[in-house]
Amino acid sequence: MFSDTHFHLQTMIQERNIDGELFLKELSEKDVFFCLDIGTKSSDLSQRFSLFQDLCQRLPQINAEKAEKTVYFTAGIWPSVEEIQNREQAVKTLSSQMQNFKGAKNKLIALGECGIDHHWNIAGCDKRNIDDFDKSVFDGERELFLMQLDLAKKMDLPVVIHSRDAFEDTFNCIKESGWNKGIIHCFSYGISEARKFLDCGWHLALGGSLTYTKKSKLEEIKALLNYIPKDALLFETDSPYLAPVPFRGQTNTPLLIPYIYEFAANLMNTTAENLSEQTDINIKKLFRL
Repeated sequence: MFSDTHFHLQTMIQERNIDGELFLKELSEKDVFFCLDIGTKSSDLSQRFSLFQDLCQRLPQINAEKAEKTVYFTAGIWPSVEEIQNREQAVKTLSSQMQNFKGAKNKLIALGECGIDHHWNIAGCDKRNIDDFDKSVFDGERELFLMQLDLAKKMDLPVVIHSRDAFEDTFNCIKESGWNKGIIHCFSYGISEARKFLDCGWHLALGGSLTYTKKSKLEEIKALLNYIPKDALLFETDSPYLAPVPFRGQTNTPLLIPYIYEFAANLMNTTAENLSEQTDINIKKLFRL
């Protein structure tokens, strides 16, 4: 119950000092169908999977078996300046890591996260790093995204897409690639943008930021939640980021995702349990589980 389609186990442990062994033990004791551990770097898949294996080996057998059944993996390249500048080699590395994955065949189930981030966009050029994010890198971000969409198409895998303040660039790349299978992670746009993604066959995932909605915006969020078809709706934590209310500002983990389901259910005139049952169905279909 209360599946999570986006979390970062390695980051939780290395940057937020979460006890990974304890976390997996607690997760295994919940009735959780699915958690998706997300890649962000071209070379991180083998490291992330080895970390997970090491943690499972420390658990009692019953907990380890449950954790292994619950946690799945993606591999992808978030558009950092370094990866954009070295995009051809980065995608070669990513492809090699995916093809040589040492886990069970059905554990690597998607490519991502990848996409476009213009959150710090100034005068048409993303200024995450004002010294080196010039036009060539700005254009290269789009190329890196397209290369990964092409790889996913060749491997017949769903894609987990990161799109922040970059709807037009994101959507244009998707249309150019012709690959429409996967998730728009941490969806942060409105109904008009949702309609375009949904018309192409994408799933929309909402996370902890949903619970930050101001009272003046609640009707907009309610309208969005009720607009998204039930068979295209997913929920996520993006742990260790975006902890839901009442934990906002604290380190997030997938154990907090019930708060997101509860918040959404209240706006959709349903129950968190009903939403959970539907999202599990959506996950099984999207990832062919």
